[in-house]
Amino acid sequence: MNGKTIGIAIKDRSAILPAGHTANAAYWFDGGSKGDWITSSYYIDKLPNWVRKFNQDKIIDTYLSQPWETLYDINTYTESITDDNNFEEPFKGEKKPVFPHNIPELRSKNKNYSIIKGIPAGNSLTTDFTKAAIIGENLGKSNYTDFLTVSYSSTDYVGHQFGVASKETQDTYLRLDKDLASLFKFLDTQIGKGNYTLFLTADHAAVQVPSYLQSVKIPANYFSYKKFKVFVNNITKKYFNSDDLVENISNFQIFLNKDKIETLNLTKNEVAQKIADEVINYKGIYKTATARTLQTTSFTSGILNSLQNGYNQKFSGDVMLVPTPSTVSYPKKGTTHGSGYSYDTHIPIIFYGNGIKKGSSKKKYEIIDIAPTLSNLLQIEFPNGATGKIIEEVLN
Repeated sequence: MNGKTIGIAIKDRSAILPAGHTANAAYWFDGGSKGDWITSSYYIDKLPNWVRKFNQDKIIDTYLSQPWETLYDINTYTESITDDNNFEEPFKGEKKPVFPHNIPELRSKNKNYSIIKGIPAGNSLTTDFTKAAIIGENLGKSNYTDFLTVSYSSTDYVGHQFGVASKETQDTYLRLDKDLASLFKFLDTQIGKGNYTLFLTADHAAVQVPSYLQSVKIPANYFSYKKFKVFVNNITKKYFNSDDLVENISNFQIFLNKDKIETLNLTKNEVAQKIADEVINYKGIYKTATARTLQTTSFTSGILNSLQNGYNQKFSGDVMLVPTPSTVSYPKKGTTHGSGYSYDTHIPIIFYGNGIKKGSSKKKYEIIDIAPTLSNLLQIEFPNGATGKIIEEVLN
């Protein structure tokens, strides 16, 4: 391969996964007392000179020397709830989760350099590093296609801490818009207008803070795995005379103790089915499906189709659980994601630049169609696990 592939993100997994197995490098942020961008010996034995220079310049110190204030007048932030509320988690050292956030004072109590992950400046730092990578690696200058993946992770950290309807989240996205504009302008200058192709998407969205939803009388629920484990153990004790048949419950999956089941001359399928039939009565559980069902039945639509698409026979649980809408296992301040509902899965995808038709399309496409579309545009082989079809309507 003559072209370069490089992944960049504050999160390690967000830098590594989008760039793939054959990437030339992936870079992520090492916080704490370091405040540097790092990589792995999987890619290279030592950091390139441009990365070491970026780390030595310590641009991050400039960002962390300033308080986090709203980009615009906070009174114009009408798409978010009141700033002072009981549904957001303050930074350590803060009494209330309200603007302005005194970052220079708070950083020592919030893992020093790591605090930048949870403020919009984390996205700005990512943009700065991305520009340095484009110059340092001479991307977009050869006759071969270079592939650069950039993940803006601070939106995720802010969303978890403050929730999707917070002033902090709204401000983060307003500032991200500025960062993206800066990056696109840089690409026009460095690579040249019409010489690059962009696609913008996200890995997930998130649910409104359930405690906030409850406060306005919208059904929402908090799920306790500790209490649920007791409930499940009572089921297996009642029907199989053992409360040791479940090895682990996490991520709304039940993993059975296969060895124990075998010693009792039971089968995992009968135990799994009985549990699935009984836990449907537990508050916060909307649907259940055993691994056996997902292996032998085809769901073509709805939430069970999403569940089946995410099922992995080698690694998933023996009983899969679908929580009721707006049900999470999380503290009552801040929010999370991970369901198959639209509030978690409805995300944008925008194609722009060389090879892309101008305008917009009202037609809806499944997320599985991204990989073959990009592969066709780049005239490369489809990824091994790619499914779906080419979205011809967006290509010239």
